[in-house]
Amino acid sequence: MWPEQLQIDPLLEKARQGDAEAVNRLLTVHREPLRRLIGLRLDPALAARLDASDIVQDVLLEAHRRLQDYLKNPAMPFCLWLRHLAKDHIIDAHRRHRQAQRRSLDREQPIVPAILADHSSYELAGQLIDPERTPASEAIRRELQRRLDAAIADLDEDDREIILLRHREQLSNQEVARELDLSEAAASMRYLRAVRRLRAALLPGEKNDPSHTN
Repeated sequence: MWPEQLQIDPLLEKARQGDAEAVNRLLTVHREPLRRLIGLRLDPALAARLDASDIVQDVLLEAHRRLQDYLKNPAMPFCLWLRHLAKDHIIDAHRRHRQAQRRSLDREQPIVPAILADHSSYELAGQLIDPERTPASEAIRRELQRRLDAAIADLDEDDREIILLRHREQLSNQEVARELDLSEAAASMRYLRAVRRLRAALLPGEKNDPSHTN
């Protein structure tokens, strides 16, 4: 989860005033969210050879170098600015490794390796499959996880991305809207559509159930 804006705003103001300790703290509290973001989006074939922490370090070094420019014109929330830097570094990493291979990594069938393997994912799976029941046993949880990963991998890119943004990165609808360059209403509708399609993939027979009205 990304740090709360109330935690970040004072650090940004101190960084604007030249406080080096605040700059270090600002970057440090974003290290783990960046690592999760990068690990989530690295192609599995590349992730087997490249540690996400190496990319995180490169992103933080660039953020440190460009921070004053950002502070002069903060056109977007700090976490979204970092996300854009991270995505550029991910693209660069794939490009470098693609040049060393015969086949292109970024044209492989998307695979979602443990994309939602945390408490929020089990809650999501439980809500989609049975809102009245929380998975109780580890075997059930693993099966829910397997089904959820497979269903998300089969979503189209737009649907998969908004599910990841909302449930893995836990961005708010407002933050998702800014990240995807959508209105908040459009982001909300896209999310609801993605959840509806995900639910249909997990429960393919439900759409034929006359008692299901969603």
